[in-house]
Amino acid sequence: MNNASSALKVAAGIFLTIALITIIVILFVSAQEATKTAQNSFSDIQTELSQAAFTVYDDTTVSGSQVTNALRKFKDRDQFGILVKTGKNRGGEWYGDILNVNDPESSEFYGAVINHSNVPISNAWDERLNEYVNPSGKFKAKVVKDSSNVVRGLIFTQTTLLP
Repeated sequence: MNNASSALKVAAGIFLTIALITIIVILFVSAQEATKTAQNSFSDIQTELSQAAFTVYDDTTVSGSQVTNALRKFKDRDQFGILVKTGKNRGGEWYGDILNVNDPESSEFYGAVINHSNVPISNAWDERLNEYVNPSGKFKAKVVKDSSNVVRGLIFTQTTLLP
């Protein structure tokens, strides 16, 4: 009788241990799924925040002072260029990197960095130059994204140039 009682105790102990391990595994798997979901949500939020700085410039009209502020703000950003087209310089001047904006936006090469521009942003403040940005002027802003949907630059066109 003593052996049967000991065997039942051992069997009950094994059964409880298996049940406890099963519960822990189930909790771990569900926690792992919740972690994956949280990581995906965090990644989406991070992407939105990284592009939030450019939503101000997405097909809006901005002042010349906002254009010069953008030049200052993004001047040291890697693989990023700003094209400013003024009334005196209809072809525009690139600051930072020169981007491919001649191909259609659906092209894989649109927004790609072609070269680096050595034009100093101080040209935008010099009234004697064609690149001068009038602080009270109005500019149509456009965001340039490459084929990976990464923001690569901005284009500012003075509204007097638009048809």
